[in-house]
Amino acid sequence: MMKIIIVGSGYVGLVTGACFAELGIEVICVDIDKEKIEKLRNGISPIYEPGLDDLLKNNIKRDRLTFTTDLSSCVNDADIIFSAVGTPPDEDGSADLQYVLEVARTVGKYMNKYLIVVTKSTVPVGTAKKVRKTIQEELDKRGEKLTFDVVSNPEFLKEGAAIDDFMKPDRIVIGVESDNAKEVMSRLYRPFTLNNHPVIFMDVPSAEMTKYAANAMLATRISFMNDIANLCELVGANINMVRRGIGSDTRIGQKFLYSGIGYGGSCFPKDVKALIKTGEENNYKLRIIKAAEDVNEEQKAILFRKFQDYFKGDIKGKTVALWGLSFKPQTDDMREAPALVLIDKLIKAGCSVQAYDPAAMEEAYRRLGDKIKYSKDPYDALIDADALMLVTEWIEFRFTNYKVMNKLMANHVIFDGRNIYDMHEAKEAGFDYYCIGLNTNE
Repeated sequence: MMKIIIVGSGYVGLVTGACFAELGIEVICVDIDKEKIEKLRNGISPIYEPGLDDLLKNNIKRDRLTFTTDLSSCVNDADIIFSAVGTPPDEDGSADLQYVLEVARTVGKYMNKYLIVVTKSTVPVGTAKKVRKTIQEELDKRGEKLTFDVVSNPEFLKEGAAIDDFMKPDRIVIGVESDNAKEVMSRLYRPFTLNNHPVIFMDVPSAEMTKYAANAMLATRISFMNDIANLCELVGANINMVRRGIGSDTRIGQKFLYSGIGYGGSCFPKDVKALIKTGEENNYKLRIIKAAEDVNEEQKAILFRKFQDYFKGDIKGKTVALWGLSFKPQTDDMREAPALVLIDKLIKAGCSVQAYDPAAMEEAYRRLGDKIKYSKDPYDALIDADALMLVTEWIEFRFTNYKVMNKLMANHVIFDGRNIYDMHEAKEAGFDYYCIGLNTNE
């Protein structure tokens, strides 16, 4: 039976480990956070991801999934070591590789047989070379003459749908530098090829670039649509009609064409910044991607600007209800979330914020403390509110009781940052309504 180690029990590492274990592979998950490992041993997930809790409990019970804080003690217990540690953005926007290289150092210090080291984290082109160099330096210090391979196998997991994305992938990208590595990785992913999910082998630098290029393309589509949506408002066009019109073109397609208040999360902002930095390091300006980043930063503040305009700048002392805090539905992740930008601007302007999110309340408190009021449900957030801002399009926000909202709110205005409500329905219920990409004053 094949055995693998996953280093890093964050979002990517934990989902990857649990899913491989579900396929019958023996998995050891490693993380330096003792409290996290203790919780995981008891089947308690540190992240919110639909279906993950059941996978953890099922595979822990079957002894296919174990957890440890000590990589050095188990390096040689596996055939493949996946590095899924964090690569946070450095001050200059580049990816911080200290944790990736620390894993490489530990492997080099303790390995005593042939191993395949797979980079699962999103890392800049050239990282595999640095990993190889680091491992080799540690082997040289010991005088060991061992062989090893470094592989790039980037993840393409969407938060909120990560298990489906892993089990039913559009594609599996694997960058290899030897036939042996290709053969071992082919065996690992054989269950997927049997189900006709494509495994694409390529050179390592191309695999590293593929992840960044994919995320940059999606981020660019989002910013493009937001740019067009803002122009639609000025010229009297309807972005929802425009989206349907261009999305029916098979060369364009329907996905990632929704206007809103910008992208956030752990991937798009970080990866776009890192790709721009890679361009700078190679004396090349990625002008389109930089523009996508600039548009996104401005878009995160668009509801605040609409709010300011509506009250003609007189917003000090206003109470704002926020529905949604996470950067997208089906996750508690608030990294780079538009809600954080909105809250910051509202508080600095002297407003009070009453917020509700189905999953991200604890994460919001960890980040914001007592700066805002945490409501027990969506309608609790509306009590005496001067405005409602819809920030995250959770399903439970899609159908609202306007009669109840009318009674609870001090002023009847909705700023819909995800275009989920019907303008005419909202207006008939007595609300002023503003969204993205549609002139609602007509």
